[in-house]
Parts: sequence; C-alpha cells; structure tokens
Amino acid sequence: MDKVLSAIRRFLQLEAASGLILMGAALAALVIANSPLAWLYDGLLSTRLAITVDGAGLDKPLLLWINDGLMAIFFLLVGLEIKRELVSGELSTWNKAALPAIAAVGGVVLPALVYLAVTWNTPEWRDGWAIPAATDIAFALGVLSLLGSRVPAALKIFLLALAIIDDLGAIVIIALFYTANLSLLSLGLAGLGLVALLALRIAGVRSLAPYLLVGIFLWICVLKSGVHATLAGVAVAAFIPADRRGEESEGPLEHLEHALHPWVAYAIMPLFAFANAGVSLAGISFASLAEPLPLGIALGLILGKQVGVMAFAWLATRLRLAALPDGVTWRAFYGVALLTGVGFTMSLFIGTLAFADPAAGVGVRVGVLLGSLVAALAGWAWLRFLPSAGAASLPSPAR
Repeated sequence: MDKVLSAIRRFLQLEAASGLILMGAALAALVIANSPLAWLYDGLLSTRLAITVDGAGLDKPLLLWINDGLMAIFFLLVGLEIKRELVSGELSTWNKAALPAIAAVGGVVLPALVYLAVTWNTPEWRDGWAIPAATDIAFALGVLSLLGSRVPAALKIFLLALAIIDDLGAIVIIALFYTANLSLLSLGLAGLGLVALLALRIAGVRSLAPYLLVGIFLWICVLKSGVHATLAGVAVAAFIPADRRGEESEGPLEHLEHALHPWVAYAIMPLFAFANAGVSLAGISFASLAEPLPLGIALGLILGKQVGVMAFAWLATRLRLAALPDGVTWRAFYGVALLTGVGFTMSLFIGTLAFADPAAGVGVRVGVLLGSLVAALAGWAWLRFLPSAGAASLPSPAR
C-alpha cells in the first residue's frame, strides 16, 4: 500500500509541475502570436519535414508531426496510465472507480449538450460537440498544486481518476466519430500489427523493444488508414505486460510509464500547447466571443462540466452506487467539479480533428482558452476561500 501511495504522490507532483509549464507554454504562444514575431511562429509550424525512402514516406508540416506523431507518444502514456489504474490502481475495483466513473459520464454528456444547444442553428459547427468534454489532468492538477494542503489528497486522487476516465472516453470518441476516409489496405496492415503485438504478449515477451518496434509500424499504418494515428499509442499500451516477475522491481508497463512520463510532461505536452495555443487576437472583440463556436466550447467547459460532474456524482450517492471520499464535503467537491472544466490539451486536440478549416481553428482555440481559464480561476478561487473546516453539505446516503 505504501508503494502505491508513493507512486500516486509522485504522479500528482509530476502532473502538477507539468501543468504549470503548460500554462507558461500557452502564454508564450499567445504572446508571440500577437507580437511582431508572429510570422516566425507561423512559419516554423508550417515548415515541412519529410522522411522518405525512394520517393515513398511521410511529408508533413511541423504542426502535424507534433499533433500526429508526438501526441501518439502522449496517448501511449495515457494508455499505460489507464491500464495500470484498471489493473492495480484507483480504477481496479468498483468501490474505487464508481464515483469518478459516474461523474466522468456526466462530465462528457452535459458539456456536449450545452455545446449542441448553443450551436444548434449553425450546423457547420456541430461536429465540435466533443471539444468541451475533456479534462486536462496536468493543467487541473497544476491549479490544485497552487493551493497546497488546503485540498485533501482524496480530492486530488479523485480528480486524477476522473481525468483518466475522461481520457478513455476521449479515445473512444476519437475512434468512433473523428475518422477520415478509410484505407482498407492500411487498416489491414494495422491489423497485422495488432496480431504481432498479441503474439508477443502470448509468447510472454517482456522486453519493450519488440513492442515499440511493432508500435512504430502500427503508427505508420494507422496514420495512412484514416483512423487518427494517436490511437496506435493506446493500442500498443494495451499489450504491454503489467505484471512483475522474479526480482523485477517494476513490470514492463511501470518501467515504460516511468521512462515516458517526464518526457511527455515536460516536453511533449508543453510543445503541443505552444504549437496549438497561439492565436492572433487581432479583430477579436467581445461580440466575436459570443459567436456560436467559441461560446459553445466555453460554456460547455465552464457550465456543462461542473453541472454534469456534480449532478451525476450527487445522483450516484443518492442511489447508493458510490460515496464521497472520506473527509470530503460537497462544497470542497464542487471546487474540483469546477476544475474539470479545464479542457486545454485534449480539447485543443479534438478541435484539430473536428475542423480542418483554419478559421474554425481560431474559434476553437479562443473557446478552449477562455473556458479553461475561467474554469481554472473559478476552481482556484472557490477552494482558496473555502473555510478549512468545510461547511456541512448535502448528505451522502451511501457513506
């Protein structure tokens, strides 16, 4: 148990620090995109990089290498985290997973409904319904880290579990709703890659190198297939062995997760934020913020998230399906519900899949940045000025 708690503590600290770096990267992108250096920022991201052999290969601008390539590593880490939590972590039993799982469902459904309500009369924007449905683990935990010991550890663990389930939901949404025209040949080759991963797993292979080599092949095939390439990272994670054997201090899954986590937290995610948060504010007025696309995203994050998480969590306790963490009041819980509206990384990513039009990209980024900022400030302020004793709250019958 001590090892588990220690691992969770290290994870939370790493994610919190990453969240602060994410804030800095996003702010830097905004400043540069609205400065005389904007041409350099745009030119850098549009620079084409190619890897070819005899005329065949990949040729993409730097922005897509980040969004399709580096984010596949991010999704590999997400897949590893989800598998670990399901096998031995906070999602390994129903008692542990019930509250964050049910709350996460509300945190997906309500933001989508809010977004669709706002954009209903503009059908061209409806495809973005999933943009406000995601929670950014690092950013949200970064805000919590500013509050120190005022926030119970149980709430931080709850937020971590909910955000991981959110990521799982986002993966399913991307797979089902955000795919381009499919290439049957590439899908067939990707299927062979999955068979190879399964064969490695059945053969009891514990070395990570074969899994990662097949993973690169799988990523290329998925990239060419029309299914988003980042899903290859999740597929590879599903086959990495999670158990320990003999004198191993950690299993292959834990080893790979620990190796990747600092790179993802301190390099890949900030780089993604820097590449995708830069939006020119020229010509953007309060009237433009009220346009359906940015308004739907912002309200989905600010209102939809907190209402969905609170309503579904409260209903779960009333039906005795789950209970609040020990020592946590509903008032404190509401502060974390506010912070689930910090969408940022995953919201921006889904936005790049939903709309290819650069004009839509501006609205997406404005909506995500505005909604995430308001949710972060509201959650921080609520928890910062909440009496430490915690006022009495709605009863939780399941406790």
